[in-house]
Amino acid sequence: MTEVASVLYGREDVRRRVGELGRTITGDYVGREPVLVSVLKGGAMFLADLMRAVDLPLETHFMAISRYGDAEESLGRVQILLDVDVDLTDRHVILVEDIVDTGLTSRYLLSVLRSRAPASLELCSLLDKAARRIVPLSPRYVGFECPDAFVVGYGLDFDERYRNLADILKVNDLSALRADPDVLAPLLARAAA
Repeated sequence: MTEVASVLYGREDVRRRVGELGRTITGDYVGREPVLVSVLKGGAMFLADLMRAVDLPLETHFMAISRYGDAEESLGRVQILLDVDVDLTDRHVILVEDIVDTGLTSRYLLSVLRSRAPASLELCSLLDKAARRIVPLSPRYVGFECPDAFVVGYGLDFDERYRNLADILKVNDLSALRADPDVLAPLLARAAA
């Protein structure tokens, strides 16, 4: 591993934890057909693995929101670019996020989904960076607690790179990654091995 980043959660830990979340959701939603709504692009990998771990009939849908330019967080100001195109009235909806940070974006998306009158609405996040929370928000389902650090891998990116890493990496030197965005590229070869 380079000095720029280190493994925060390895692929086997991620696989195990996603399986546990799937089993928990299965138990909580017995007799119901949950609708999993994920936010592109970061949540796609988590959603794909999570839905395979849920042993119930379910639906999946995607939302896409505007990027924040160079900002590291949205401060809750987002624009919906792709919206769920099915009626969610009286459905059991789970918003599936890759990471909940300040909570502002998740709170906004939950309010949008809540306005569609679902029977229930919960939040499932692979990573919960509660140390940076600005608004009171507690995901019902959490994969891992995340330290106050920049992370990449398993859907999380740096400038659209490294989503395909199987491990979740903590970036120890963000300035080095900014200076040389390819510095973690050798890890991609290891991921394929």
